[in-house]
Amino acid sequence: MSKPALWTKDFIGISLTNFFLFMTFYFLLVTLPVYVLNELNGTESEAGLATTVFLISAILIRFISGQWVEHFGKKNVLVVSLIIFLIASILYPFMSGLMPLLVLRFFHGIGFGMATTAAGAVVAEIIPNSRRGEGMGYYVMSMNLAMAIGPFAGLAIMNKWDIRAGFTVCAAVAFIALAISFSLKKEKAARETAGKFKLDLSPGNLIEKSALPIALTGTFFAVVYSAILSFVSVYAEELHIGAVSGFFFVVYAIVIVLSRPFTGRWFDRYGANVIVYPSIVLFAAGLLLLSQAGGAGLFLIAAGVIGLGWGTLFPGFQTIAISRARPEKKALATATFLSLFDLGIGFGSFVMGAAAAGLGFKMLYAACAVYVLAGMIVYYFVQKNKTELERFPQ
Repeated sequence: MSKPALWTKDFIGISLTNFFLFMTFYFLLVTLPVYVLNELNGTESEAGLATTVFLISAILIRFISGQWVEHFGKKNVLVVSLIIFLIASILYPFMSGLMPLLVLRFFHGIGFGMATTAAGAVVAEIIPNSRRGEGMGYYVMSMNLAMAIGPFAGLAIMNKWDIRAGFTVCAAVAFIALAISFSLKKEKAARETAGKFKLDLSPGNLIEKSALPIALTGTFFAVVYSAILSFVSVYAEELHIGAVSGFFFVVYAIVIVLSRPFTGRWFDRYGANVIVYPSIVLFAAGLLLLSQAGGAGLFLIAAGVIGLGWGTLFPGFQTIAISRARPEKKALATATFLSLFDLGIGFGSFVMGAAAAGLGFKMLYAACAVYVLAGMIVYYFVQKNKTELERFPQ
């Protein structure tokens, strides 16, 4: 009996839409801090605030956009969110100061939060049940590719031309994502005409309690991860290797892609703890190597080690969050985990920016290594007396 088709036009379309959405996100994530520091004469903490504001709005809107998706329909919410995302992308060249930029980042984050929620709902419906693990794996791969190409393209364009050329590229990419979304079929059970919409803000519809312990653990580590996302490009310029800084994310993403099948099987065979603790050590080791980098060689080696450590740790935490939720609560558990993770990234970007101003980047990354090792204690108490039924999705 043949398998149901996975690579349909809609599956390819939503994967490409997701790729271009995240490509814009990562493009701006690594270039805006440099823009704030060099052209708006901002501080490191203000540069981090550009990421914090974006993620805060994305988190806030994500808590309620799931109800919009259910009521108005997945494709409708996706298209509207991508229109918001495109408008925000077009407006960047017109921001003449820090405050207007932060307002735009908040508006842009609303489009991003809505779009990621709607796109996840669309792909969940498109993938055949018998190929759900395989399909989600390929869908997530679009984010991994964007994580490599977005920062690399952003830094390359900024180094060869200027940030305004980068803003033009971002607007073009956002337009492509919107154009592709129009080609998606509207779901059969769209409920946009099912009566007046009423928002339910009860805690049970916003947070999955069973996912909170491991989600908060992920948030603890996300604070440090933000120091990589927001400032590794600025650190590279300090080391006078700005021209190769984009390769950090290429090496990082390649290691994640190559290591995931092996770490997934080991997780299944030996359980969570056997994988998580070594991954924490590798993450810390990568940060320590990064703090000692004096040139491109050690800088890129650190990228690979961080990719192996964090690239195993993050999906492991997410799997634990999902496995502890009841079947009907797994989607909410995922939203809870990702929202708190993004909160950690947003908070961390601001805190790490302020810390970098006082410590310098070398000392900051060394301190982050110690912080990550301390995370083993946090994880130990979260996992204490818990069964090891968590597994990577196949």
